[in-house]
Amino acid sequence: MINITLPDGTIKQYNKGVTANEIALSISEGLARNVLAAMVNEQTVESSRPIETDAHVRLLTWNDPEGKNVFWHTSAHLMAEAIEQLYPGVKFGIGPCIETGFYYDIDFLDYNISSDDFKRIEDKMAEIVASKQAVVRREVSKQEALDYFTKKGDEYKLELIQDLEDGKITFYDSGTFTDLCRGPHLTSMAPIKAIKLLSLAGAYWRGDEKRKQLTRIYAVTFPKKKELDEYLLLLEEAKKRDHRKIGKELELFTFSQKVGAGLPIWLPKGAALRERLENFLKKVQKTYGYQQVICPHIGNVDLYKTSGHYQKYGQDSFRPISTPQEGEEFFLKPMNCPHHCEIYASKPRSYKDLPLRIAEFGTVYRYEQSGELHGLTRVRGFTQDDAHIFCTSEQLEEEFCKVIDIVLYIFKTLDFKEYIAQVSLRDPNNKEKYIGTDENWQKAENAIMKAAKERNLNTVVEIGEAAFYGPKLDFMVKDAIGRKWQLGTIQVDYNLPERFGLEYIGSDNEKHRPIMIHRAPFGSMERFVAVLIEHTGGNFPLWLTPEQAVILPISEKYHDYAKYVETLLSEKDVRVSIDERGEKTGKKIRDAEMRKVPYMLIVGEKEQNDKTVSVRQHGQIDVGVMSIDDFANFIAEHVQSSLKKD
Repeated sequence: MINITLPDGTIKQYNKGVTANEIALSISEGLARNVLAAMVNEQTVESSRPIETDAHVRLLTWNDPEGKNVFWHTSAHLMAEAIEQLYPGVKFGIGPCIETGFYYDIDFLDYNISSDDFKRIEDKMAEIVASKQAVVRREVSKQEALDYFTKKGDEYKLELIQDLEDGKITFYDSGTFTDLCRGPHLTSMAPIKAIKLLSLAGAYWRGDEKRKQLTRIYAVTFPKKKELDEYLLLLEEAKKRDHRKIGKELELFTFSQKVGAGLPIWLPKGAALRERLENFLKKVQKTYGYQQVICPHIGNVDLYKTSGHYQKYGQDSFRPISTPQEGEEFFLKPMNCPHHCEIYASKPRSYKDLPLRIAEFGTVYRYEQSGELHGLTRVRGFTQDDAHIFCTSEQLEEEFCKVIDIVLYIFKTLDFKEYIAQVSLRDPNNKEKYIGTDENWQKAENAIMKAAKERNLNTVVEIGEAAFYGPKLDFMVKDAIGRKWQLGTIQVDYNLPERFGLEYIGSDNEKHRPIMIHRAPFGSMERFVAVLIEHTGGNFPLWLTPEQAVILPISEKYHDYAKYVETLLSEKDVRVSIDERGEKTGKKIRDAEMRKVPYMLIVGEKEQNDKTVSVRQHGQIDVGVMSIDDFANFIAEHVQSSLKKD
């Protein structure tokens, strides 16, 4: 029988062979018009496909993430069909859905394509939609698939087919267009009502810089024009908040081609902001019993062979550094955890020494392809707020819960109100990707699930997203304009302690293996600062902002008083500067607003005589006149309130 959970929570049964469309229609015509696909035993299938096995079914609409995936995956085929009609002979790579729409990688051969062509492609896509053509799935043999794309002359699809298993290959036909795809898709193009091509980028075939660079076209579609209009407004707001733009305006960081792509340089204001973030976390960690350590930026290749990082990521790392005199090879450090394992192993340990919590703001290096670099969010050198906890099995759940508490405190302090905890597990059908025994993986996964439940986290489970050495809990936060970011991760690891032979003497006087918890609440300083910039629009919390106030003397006559105010406020730990330019006060205020300085202190004759400052808050809010001490206390109280722990 087919069991379906209805929108009101009741369960209804259907006979095998029924489709999601038929199920939806039996409930209501309104629901049937909105069903895009079905989730059958955790697998998404087309809404028109018969369900032939005993199953639990969930109907998917545009409001479901899986429903959006089906909508956008179909839209990628729609775009490919339109492009093939407009540019005969082009060849296609892959066209997946992504979180914000979809893209297709295309070999345009001798056609010169630019954003000027977008309108033409959009019009052709709309024309195809208007024809209400069906999207038909059909199973083909591997030989049939090879014959079809050999005749068509598309070497990219032929290469993909070589990796597929015969008997599990499907084509999708829409109009005159046929594509290799496992689906699922909409049964018709008709629901696609609003279309927008967004941007062009270069993408090496299969991510290999030695292969041909294809043209990647990003696009998005919606079932209603209103939703597209809202999305375009969101894009405009995102452009205003782009951390690369704001970072440059606020003089936080820069990049230099002479230094190297993907290697950020922190400028004085950015370095000060980053230092405050580090000090904030160090203070929190100290209350939880962490000890700070410092490790080298390189390590012997054998270290990473022991950990498994060399076998897993060696091909994607920077070339080893050789010492021909002694025949040694070193890696730029891609991870901090192997070094921390060696810290644990540096002396004998007893159960009385555990848990051992060691933390490091450790800079690591990973080779990212140039086309994938993006501001601070994708770099080649970055600093992790890394820590590792070595504990006993009895201590595991409590230690894991304490790390969750740290992450949630950070989110609260920095005003990240919406988040989901993603439980990332290994793929049981692809175990060769991971190291360790089934028993240890089961214990690690159970520990994470139990801790998440203990802290009442809103969780989702993602199969196949675990690290190669253990499952993890990833925190997905929404920023101020609703975009999702992955920030903070906690991982349970039974495998590295085993690979490094780590031990402790238990209360039974026998040797035991510790369990290792990896955690990074920020993730990396670079990515976290980028997300924070875009979340706040550069209007950082008062305790964190590089400049809390700027003094604006209304003329040169009051420069000495301005310096007097600066001295007193600096002594009270207020971060303040003076704008001594010979500009009019209005111009100075506008410039301070552009620099997003929280407070402007205007001083003239009256303020000098009364030993006060006229306070103006960012956003053109007149706070009033305060004494210098009162303003310093006002700042201190605001900062203390922001950092107060419940």
